[in-house]
Parts: sequence; C-alpha cells; structure tokens
Amino acid sequence: MRRAWTGPVLLLIAGAGAAAGPFARGSTGTGGVLLLVFVLLAVLISPLVFPRSVGAVEARRRSAVDGRPVVFWRPGCTYCMRLRIRLGRKARRLYWVDIWRDEAGAELVREVNDGNETVPTLLLAGRAHTNPDPAWVREQVASSR
Repeated sequence: MRRAWTGPVLLLIAGAGAAAGPFARGSTGTGGVLLLVFVLLAVLISPLVFPRSVGAVEARRRSAVDGRPVVFWRPGCTYCMRLRIRLGRKARRLYWVDIWRDEAGAELVREVNDGNETVPTLLLAGRAHTNPDPAWVREQVASSR
C-alpha cells in the first residue's frame, strides 16, 4: 500500500518546496500555480483516478459471469494512466486489479509476461493482452455489454 502513495507524496513535497520560493518572494500567483500543478500531477499518478480495485480471484470470477475485461495495473504506471484516461467513463465497466495490492494478480501478470510485471495487462475471455491499444479496449468494453 505504501508503494502506491510514494510517488504522489513525493510530488506534493516537491511542489511545496518549489512553491515556497515564490511565496517567500511575495509572488503568490506563481507560487500558487506551481503548487496547483504539482497537486494535479500527484492526483493523476495516485490510485484515486482508478476505479476501486478488486482482487484477481474475484475479478476473474465476475468476468466469467458477465464477460467484462479485467485490467491488471499499478499506481504510477504511465501506460495504465493512458488507458484509464482514454477509456473515460467506460473504465468503470472493467474490473481493475492493482498488482501491488494483490499478489495473485501480480503472479498472473508475471505468468503471462515471461516473468515481468508488465502492465497494463488485460484479461479478456481467458486471453491476456499486454499493453493493449486503448481504442481496441474501448471496442471490447462496448461489445461486452
């Protein structure tokens, strides 16, 4: 759990440090903008922008029932962020498994990626797709209704 928040916390600390100089010189506008940029970046790489994570076993069980894809991800992954942003509201239709919080999920990802924890890895109808194109994932989500 701590690993997921290390990056965002470091960004907040760096933002506070970067904004302190302009604030001290009386340039509150510049300091405020710097602080806001760092806060937004911290939120973007935090687990907050992803749908609630479920365990790999539960996600696979649910996927077998309704056919929705399962996405294995980890906080701070730029490719996971790209997929999440490009899916928009459709991201809530998928089951998201944080491999840093779920060892079974991490094990499955290593199994299908030659021992590497390469994410995002999408599991659809029993087949794994590593770092799939977001447009293709959107199509799959639309067809799994």
